[in-house]
Amino acid sequence: QGGVFRSCQLFLILVLLLCPSRPVWGLQYKQYLHFQVLSPGDIQYIFTTTPAKDFGGIFNQRYDQIHLVPADPLEACGELNNGAFIQGEIALVERGGCSFLSKTRVIQEHGGLAVIIADNAADNDSRYVDMINDNSGRTADIPALFLLGRDGYMIQRSLEQHGLPWAIISIPVNISSIPTFELKQPPWTYW
Repeated sequence: QGGVFRSCQLFLILVLLLCPSRPVWGLQYKQYLHFQVLSPGDIQYIFTTTPAKDFGGIFNQRYDQIHLVPADPLEACGELNNGAFIQGEIALVERGGCSFLSKTRVIQEHGGLAVIIADNAADNDSRYVDMINDNSGRTADIPALFLLGRDGYMIQRSLEQHGLPWAIISIPVNISSIPTFELKQPPWTYW
């Protein structure tokens, strides 16, 4: 009996260690969360983000078609000119000007469901930044995700070229359920 029990334990441990994805509601710091742009067509790729280290909520549901709305102003450190468009959607903001937590709170106060904060270095195509609490004693309830600067730049550029106020995305995307040959990854980003 003991041998069978130990074999089952070992099997369970191996499954947990080798399983590439975990449920979205269990996403931990330093794990990746993916989203896919559905429109505009020239950036229909799957993008990778990382969650904030010690603030913000978690995704407890999947959004198959939701707007990704660039904040105006993009740094989102105060009142937004397009706050009405953020309500019930996901905001795209840019790093800089204030803390990650401040940006998240601004989006939350405008009714955003989550915020994706792109690095302000448009050439950053590989280095993720730890988004940490600003020690102000404040908190935020919506998810906050970090996006590489190159990805954020390319999304914004596409929207500007097409004259669109937002992208349509699906978030989160479980990439372990997509065959490798069907994964559309940004050609400018190292995977």
